Amino acid sequence: MAKRRIASVVGARPQFIKAAAVSRALESTFDETLIHTGQHYDQKMSGVFFSEMGIRPPKHNLGVGSGSHAEQTGAMLIALEKLFVELKPELVLVYGDTNSTLAGALAAAKIHIPIAHVEAGLRSFNRAMPEEINRVLTDHVSNWLFCPTTIAVMNLEKEGIVEGVHKVGDVMNDALLHHLSQARERSDVLNRLGIKRGHYALATIHRAANTDNSESMRAIMNGFSQLSTQIILPLHPRTKKLLTQYKLSHPKNVTLIEPVGYLDMLVLEENANCILTDSGGVQKEAYLLGVRCITLREETEWLETVEAGWNQLVGSDSEKIKSAYETWSQPAVRPQHYGDGHTSEKISAVLAYHT
Repeated sequence: MAKRRIASVVGARPQFIKAAAVSRALESTFDETLIHTGQHYDQKMSGVFFSEMGIRPPKHNLGVGSGSHAEQTGAMLIALEKLFVELKPELVLVYGDTNSTLAGALAAAKIHIPIAHVEAGLRSFNRAMPEEINRVLTDHVSNWLFCPTTIAVMNLEKEGIVEGVHKVGDVMNDALLHHLSQARERSDVLNRLGIKRGHYALATIHRAANTDNSESMRAIMNGFSQLSTQIILPLHPRTKKLLTQYKLSHPKNVTLIEPVGYLDMLVLEENANCILTDSGGVQKEAYLLGVRCITLREETEWLETVEAGWNQLVGSDSEKIKSAYETWSQPAVRPQHYGDGHTSEKISAVLAYHT
């Protein structure tokens, strides 16, 4: 019997990680075509992930690149619709909450191709975030909604979405468990940077609320300058550009480095004394690795990490950043909120049964 055709749309580095886990599970049942929109197009943000995670290179790269949200999403919509008409997939699989997610879902919905959304039901309840708009709209046109947590299921129920909802756990947990031992063996990032376990904090900044606001960036850097630790900050290309644009210098205790691959990132996260981030995925990885996290946002879609006492929300407030780092420590207990490491197999089983 011929395998069923599935088109998976990815465009940003967290989606490459998720797709690596799910694609392994889909392989025996589906004929999957991986489509890269080109949202992240730099080798350090894109190509390195495919090579080190053992993912087959995407069959199609749309090469959309950067632009405003409207320009980027519009270009993806046009290109994806043409490709879906050509490929005739029986379903389209999208991940997370990026412009690539929304474009993939809308392009499929307009030509009546069923949609599966991995990481459905997450809500920050901040409609000023582009990611919130993307995830809400994607959920409302999807046929299968794969939720990582009970809270995500409840969020969908409040919006009247109850059909096709499956609580399966988190694919990022699958990926982490699959690659962590490999990262420990292969990555020499600590030696390359001349740092030791527990003697540095790791920071990431890329959300528009921080990078597009010079006052927020100044406040974050001021907060970093007051911390009694070295801080390693892999620079997202947009953050790097805006630091130059704002003419912002970084504090002496902050070491700027180029973006790193997934294995290096896992090692940097696992060995940090604290993680400071505005990334949803990094917050969750911090929790899974048992590292306290200070989130540079006013809200989070990963409420479980806050409720469990492993994550503090501080926004871009310098004093809150300092206080959280210097006075707060994580609790002894860390509940297993994000599944058993077999989420990808559950997703594949549901899709195989219903398609």
